[in-house]
Amino acid sequence: MKEQQFAIVSNTLVAKDLYRLVLLGNTDDIIAPGQFVNIRVPGFFLRRPFSICCFDDTTLTIVYKIVGEGTVALAALPQGSVLNVLTGLGSGYQTSISGQTPLLVGGGVSVPPLYGLCESLVKQGKHPVVLLGFNTQRDIFLVKEFQALDVSVHITTKDGSVGIKGIITDLVPDIENYSYYYACGPMTMLQTVYSIAKTAGQLSLESRMGCGFGACMGCSVNTKNGPKRICKDGPVLESGELLW
Repeated sequence: MKEQQFAIVSNTLVAKDLYRLVLLGNTDDIIAPGQFVNIRVPGFFLRRPFSICCFDDTTLTIVYKIVGEGTVALAALPQGSVLNVLTGLGSGYQTSISGQTPLLVGGGVSVPPLYGLCESLVKQGKHPVVLLGFNTQRDIFLVKEFQALDVSVHITTKDGSVGIKGIITDLVPDIENYSYYYACGPMTMLQTVYSIAKTAGQLSLESRMGCGFGACMGCSVNTKNGPKRICKDGPVLESGELLW
């Protein structure tokens, strides 16, 4: 974990209540897709945790939703603003065990970390199949970016305005011959994926976090190996670890 200063390169609206924030700074402590950062928003005491969408040697990108006063204030910050950021937080996805045709499953605000994961898998010569779920057409984002990676992308919307009408877990049984799976989302979605998946996988859990680095124990979840902190031991856990 490292406390650093990042400058805003861009902070733009990409879908209903969703913003893409690109930050310029030292990303050396970010070593795997699926990790997160903790940002101090000016004027607010508690930091806000955000999953990393993607990163390179000098920039990191997050996609965040307006959910309260903190994210409203973040969305108002202009290019050039400097933010205090804790980097290198959490455990990311392990890509070495994915096999050649991994399945990626996510919906809504859980989609961003899967993009960085997909990018990493493609660079390793693998061929992911991506399932993305949204509520309506106006909620859709990052689809073109996934498609630009030349992977198979399937979309559901609850109202049927784009892709297949339904929720993203409806598509999982239709996908054959995947080698492994990765999923990100709320616990109910993850439990459904776990119950119908044909292989082992990794799950990225969502939770409210107090400190973001394992000190307060407020985001603990029970596993077969005892309590684990989502912010420190996760957010990515092996699918077989959880007690459903």
